[in-house]
Amino acid sequence: MKLVYFTHSLESCWNHGNAHFLRGVLREFVARGDEVLAMEPAGAWSLQNLLADHGSAGLQAYRGAYPELASRRFDHFAQCEAVVADADLVIMHEWNEPKLVAALGRLRRNGGRFTLLFHDTHHRAVSDPEAIRAFDLDGYDGVLAFGEALSEVYRRWGWGGRVWTWHEAADTRHFHPPAVEGQREGLVWIGNWGDGERSAEIESMLLRPAREAGLPLTIHGVRYPDEALRTLQRHGAKFRGWLPNASAPEVFARHLATVHVPRRFYVTTLPGIPTIRVFEALACGIPLVSAPWQDSENLFRPGQDFLVGHDTAEMTAHLRALQHDPDLRAALVASGLESIRARHSCAHRMQELLSILAELRPQTLVETAA
Repeated sequence: MKLVYFTHSLESCWNHGNAHFLRGVLREFVARGDEVLAMEPAGAWSLQNLLADHGSAGLQAYRGAYPELASRRFDHFAQCEAVVADADLVIMHEWNEPKLVAALGRLRRNGGRFTLLFHDTHHRAVSDPEAIRAFDLDGYDGVLAFGEALSEVYRRWGWGGRVWTWHEAADTRHFHPPAVEGQREGLVWIGNWGDGERSAEIESMLLRPAREAGLPLTIHGVRYPDEALRTLQRHGAKFRGWLPNASAPEVFARHLATVHVPRRFYVTTLPGIPTIRVFEALACGIPLVSAPWQDSENLFRPGQDFLVGHDTAEMTAHLRALQHDPDLRAALVASGLESIRARHSCAHRMQELLSILAELRPQTLVETAA
């Protein structure tokens, strides 16, 4: 089978979380023996920002961890048309230009033999619905939405049975506990400031609890304005800037615990979507404490796979408990790993995608196997 995925960037994870999941899923298809290609537009802002901040050295962690992956940059549609001509499955991520989205749809509608899916991994369908509805999806065979609440939005828009919930997951080939446990100290948080979507929550559910629990806190991320940096400094947190996602497992392995602070839309409007960091942290075997979010799809076992703090005091109490109770840490790690390995690896998501493809065009897999 030939799979072509149109992404904003495969190479860069600078403020581009979809790259995390995409890398893991594509490498599973490569391991299966499929032909896999990622197409990314020339001049992608994520890659340009990464190179501006870190130069080509900023790509070394990705290239070292994912040598089997290939991406191709394009600057005009003829290049895109050529690579999908013999494709079996084409997926278009929502962080692409509307003109490109529409052009692929026309190509499919006018006789393209590939199955064409639109992949939505953001909250814009509820936070900025006109930006998503501006996409011309006529010609698309279906939609992949990264949460059931988001799938419901598309069903209301008329997609009916042609939308599938396809959650993110951990690339367990890369995100796993260290082979040899070393010394772990302090708390780590990997995440971007969030454009004001969780500024208050970061302070109340991360910075203050860490300080009150007496746990040293290290923060990695990008797009922290001066005001945010002053807030971190006021709470005694150490800001280390951007971290290549491929380097996250080794950072997790040096720390006692981590925290999840969901963006506001995933608490209030799109419940049931934990985003990629929860999957990756649990896969790496680091104890996790989460600010509240509604696990409406029963993806995990809150209180067993991770602890949930509903306010500053409860978050602080959980962090203190983790600091002093190795048995609690071990139980959380074991439970979290069990859930990831049973249900939430990129290998699981590959199988889900193959099932969707078989439902849409069963002959594709038969012909490919032959």
